[in-house]
Amino acid sequence: MKRCDILSFILALEVNAVNSVCGVYSWMEKGILGGKIRRMKLYLVRHGETDWNKVKKIQGQVDIPLNQFGKRLAEETAEGLRDIPFDLCISSPLSRAHETARIILYGKDIPIIKDARIEEMAFGEYEGKCCARDNWELPEDFHKFFNDPAGFVPGKGGESFADVKKRTGEFLKSLYKKAEGVYENILITTHGAALAGMLNNIRKEPLEKYWGIGVHSNCGVTEVEVKNEEATILSENVTYYEETVRPWADK
Repeated sequence: MKRCDILSFILALEVNAVNSVCGVYSWMEKGILGGKIRRMKLYLVRHGETDWNKVKKIQGQVDIPLNQFGKRLAEETAEGLRDIPFDLCISSPLSRAHETARIILYGKDIPIIKDARIEEMAFGEYEGKCCARDNWELPEDFHKFFNDPAGFVPGKGGESFADVKKRTGEFLKSLYKKAEGVYENILITTHGAALAGMLNNIRKEPLEKYWGIGVHSNCGVTEVEVKNEEATILSENVTYYEETVRPWADK
């Protein structure tokens, strides 16, 4: 099958964001690409900065684009990852993550697949509210989001940490099963809470330790190696830029 035909087929699968990745994996399992790779590496990247990040507004699943600074962070991250021979990218459908992927992969013929399971945590009625200490617009109990994930109760229409851990865990499980031995280096662009959920699954830790080392920096890169459907974190939250980015967490 010609390369252009393969890409056309993959892009056509993006119509269904939730099932697109599984569809691609099932297709490749039939041996179209062939061959076996001894190990697979995942590069998990939080998206670049947005205007809402800058003022500490809760974004959740509101589709806020990158600002100019966020684009520059992604460009510098692209330079830092220039020698990684990516052969697939999976992105959250939200534009801030998808644009981060496109910037990192600029000039490379790499398919980008959207998967809703790595979309940001839904905050429902709290989306658009500010969580800066000097402009707090949320119930006092929302502080548990930062310091008591297991005790956090979402607002109306929002997700719990258990919800996000479940869907990101399902994403990883299908990724290990379907992609290992087919792809070697996969770029994954996602969001702060969703990325933390993936790492919480990888570490096999309880919800109480959901945040691990904390919310990752914008465009922070975490490298994960997968062997026999078991994942190991090789490095975490590495940045390839010199600019200072204000932490999002409640500190």
